[in-house]
Formats: sequence, structure tokens, C-alpha cells
Amino acid sequence: MALKESLEMQKVLPFLTEIGIEVLERELDATFLPGLSLGPDCIYIDYDKLLYPGDILHEAGHLAVTASSERKLVGTSKISANWPTQGEEIAAILWSFAAMNHLKLPLDFVFHPNGYRNASDWYISNFSNQTYIGLPLLEWMGLCLSENRAAKEGKPAFPTMLKWVRD
Repeated sequence: MALKESLEMQKVLPFLTEIGIEVLERELDATFLPGLSLGPDCIYIDYDKLLYPGDILHEAGHLAVTASSERKLVGTSKISANWPTQGEEIAAILWSFAAMNHLKLPLDFVFHPNGYRNASDWYISNFSNQTYIGLPLLEWMGLCLSENRAAKEGKPAFPTMLKWVRD
């Protein structure tokens, strides 16, 4: 079965389209993550070079947590030189966890052994124990609510998201 038609991709690709992140297939030269690159409001995928399909969710997380005014500039020379910030990196990691939870994918789909500077097991352990590094930032972005705030407002708590893409 082709990678694009795998069970995981049958969940990921429609989800990204549904939340407004465009996925475009194109041939890519060498990129930071093999087979993936980001553009204005979109992800470029070269399926022939893609090594880890879960990286798509992490890259989608970068777009999702970036303010809409900046998201239009991703992949261009107009994007800030410090994009993504360390905070946005942490938020993208936690966002990808929420997306995996929503799509009912295993944690090692994104947090595979060859990613995250050998800290994949650490992320899996923390998220499995409901230690959500970066949750205050996602909450500040208006994407989700912590347990305390969710209880006060009568809304679902993280890892349920109120919305998937930052304004």
C-alpha cells in the first residue's frame, strides 16, 4: 500500500483539510525534515522522500499555533528570522499530541525514535501521564482549556481542543 493511502494518512490528510491547513504534493529538494516543507498556510509533501508521516502533524502544529498574520508569511523571506520561537515549538509539539489523540493515533506516530533529539520517549511518558508541557501557551492562544478553567466554564479540557488553528 502506498504511503499516501495508509490508514494513518487517511485520517491525517482529511483532518488537515478540515481545519484549513492545505496539503500540497510537490517534489522537494533537501529539507530539514525529509519530504516536508512549509509554505504560506500550507504543507508541501514529497511522498517519495517522506520518511516519517507523523512529522506532518508536527509541521501542521507549527502552522496552527502561528498567528494568522504570520502564517501567511511562512516559507517566504518575509517571515520573522526567529520563527518558530521556542514557545511556538513547544506549542506545536503539544498541538500534535492533541491531534493524535483526536485522530486516535498512537503516540509513536509523531514521537518516533528518530525525532525530537532523542527525547521521544520523554514526550510519550509526559503526555501519557497527563503532564502537558506548553499547556498554558496553547490556552493563552485560545486553542484549549486547562482542567481548572474548563471545569469553571463547563467546557471540555485539554487534550480536547476548542479550535485547531490560532486566529
